[in-house]
Amino acid sequence: MSAVNDTKFKSVIFLLTRLPSHGDAHLWISISFCFMYVISIVGNSVILFIIKIDSSLHEPMYIFLYMLATTDLGILITTMPTILGIYLFNSREISLDACLAQLFFIHVLHCIESSVLLLMAFDRFIAIYNPLRYTSILTLPRIAKMGLVAVLRATVIILPLPFLLKRFHYCRANVLSHSYCVHREIMNMACSDITVNIIYRLFTKLFQMGLDSLLIFLSYVMILKTVLSIGSHEECLRVLNTCFSHLCALLLFYTPEISLSVIQSFEKGSLPLLQIVLGYISLLLPPLMNPIVYSVKKLRDKVGKYISRK
Repeated sequence: MSAVNDTKFKSVIFLLTRLPSHGDAHLWISISFCFMYVISIVGNSVILFIIKIDSSLHEPMYIFLYMLATTDLGILITTMPTILGIYLFNSREISLDACLAQLFFIHVLHCIESSVLLLMAFDRFIAIYNPLRYTSILTLPRIAKMGLVAVLRATVIILPLPFLLKRFHYCRANVLSHSYCVHREIMNMACSDITVNIIYRLFTKLFQMGLDSLLIFLSYVMILKTVLSIGSHEECLRVLNTCFSHLCALLLFYTPEISLSVIQSFEKGSLPLLQIVLGYISLLLPPLMNPIVYSVKKLRDKVGKYISRK
């Protein structure tokens, strides 16, 4: 069934798009996406399993890592049906309701991940600034409340988006440039006045990514200030080493997001392939790399402790 262009139809169908490829290239792209999903799901599931069964890991840093892995799994589960569907079975069609549901969960989970990264920055700040009160400040009930606030904040911010999009008429060629649905692209397919959506989208970006990145930056300023007050150079490096994995997670999450936002703002209609690739990177790279980053850090710590005992 082709894309529906008549506003009289209540059922709007969007057509998903995959990366341009032919023959062997399409086969390798499909295999790459399958491999990425398998590695990401297994990696995050292993993190959840190990943290759950190992009581020594039931401390704030690993509880926040548990939240991060859960969020990454949610993003994988939300995007897997459409991305693998189009690459493996060439299933391009998606209804408006299904598209709105997918974009809601994608944006909510992205907002939650940003909040969790902020909480992890706060965790590192407390651990370095006031280590003696670390466990008394970040108690399990308090961490649970922080996680609940992160979920509620994301839901409240993102919930209006599907309703704002639902009221529009879609009379253009409803061909998406991605294999999944996001607010900006669905908004641009509408034939109605989208001023309210543009303003609200700007508000969500500022209140989510803008505020979180500012608070994370301030947290690391305070961390650096505390670390620089330490007399011993070796102790200073050891303390900074505890932030290594979190800094990697921040770079994996914010670098493609900010790059994509800049390109969309200043290079409208240009560099479409780069925008598509950055869209995939911002969506799928953090769930793939976060388990690797934190596993390597943990393994390196264990090896270091073993060598020091010897």
